[in-house]
Amino acid sequence: MKAAIAIEPGKTPVFADFNDPVPHAGEELVAVTASAMGQVTKSRASGTHRTSPGSLPAVVGIDGVGRTQDGRRVYFVSPEEPYGGMAEKAAVNANQCVPLPEDVDDITAAAIAIPGMSSWAALKERAHLISGESVLVNGAAGTSGRLVANR
Repeated sequence: MKAAIAIEPGKTPVFADFNDPVPHAGEELVAVTASAMGQVTKSRASGTHRTSPGSLPAVVGIDGVGRTQDGRRVYFVSPEEPYGGMAEKAAVNANQCVPLPEDVDDITAAAIAIPGMSSWAALKERAHLISGESVLVNGAAGTSGRLVANR
């Protein structure tokens, strides 16, 4: 399969062939249609993030959107190393695949997932906000801030 591959820390990933992932029990094989290049993905690819791949070469990307073998359209996160989301295929734990609504296109779903989860986690998991409460979003200029401000 074709993939964006980190070959050496600090070097730009290359577009090349990589072995197809083989799903294990409890995993889905996803035909990837979109994957976002966010800050964590960039940092991991450069080898500077605390969760950078332990060995190289490795496929870049922590998440993506695609279709399972039975045709379900899903957002997925955390393919097992050395695989990543920026490839034609990804094998992902079935529990890390989320069905997507048909009115959200693949590119938007891939691009908004990480900032959206950051916004959600800040409000629900950290602040424990409940329906009817208000919050001041100071400097809501980035994607995550704009998502919070619009909810």
